[in-house]
Amino acid sequence: MIGVVGDGSREAEERGGEGIRWLADAGGELTGVVFARGVPTEELARRMGADPATVTRPISGREIWDLDIEVYRPGDDGDGVIRVGEADGWSFAIEYGDSTGGELLTEIAREGVEVVHFRPMPEQPPALLDYARDGAVLCGFGLGQERWRWGQEPDLLVPELVAANVLEADGVTPCAPGSSPCAGVRRRTLGAVGRRFGLRLPPAVLGELRLPAYVVRGRPGLELR
Repeated sequence: MIGVVGDGSREAEERGGEGIRWLADAGGELTGVVFARGVPTEELARRMGADPATVTRPISGREIWDLDIEVYRPGDDGDGVIRVGEADGWSFAIEYGDSTGGELLTEIAREGVEVVHFRPMPEQPPALLDYARDGAVLCGFGLGQERWRWGQEPDLLVPELVAANVLEADGVTPCAPGSSPCAGVRRRTLGAVGRRFGLRLPPAVLGELRLPAYVVRGRPGLELR
């Protein structure tokens, strides 16, 4: 498996200790992140639609923006690219462009695999988070709208959200806006989810850390290794 390491900077080291909370501020740097437990990185890529033959040499997050990726293509799919790695027992895929994580969530989660999918949605808030297992979405919600939930077990993460001061004990009422315990609700929610599932992702994955990349949709200009 491809592991992850920090880039050595003090900033990356400090942010890396946040688990996945820092993703709340990632914005347009990525389309989404798929975490999967129970499959290696190569199988995660395949379940997301990648042809194993399309794997590239390891590339950095900054190099992604040098590729010819068409997010929107009239009358056709856009281009989707992922970079894959492994951290703390979870495979992950960083999504760029018109990627497939949201559409193939239940396929990725089949045969007992657990999946956490985060989409920042900067142009159409709220950011979205889903948890799926064994071919089904168990729970999901928008960050900042945690009182409106979906899935087969929509209340699954309510105890964690209450403990993080995102929701009141009834699981419906948001903590009072502007009160100090509830400032930065998106970070609190991601922190709670990260602790529940043991998720960690160093910020270096969006910078200089090099990871193999795959095409999952379209025809972007990637150099095959």
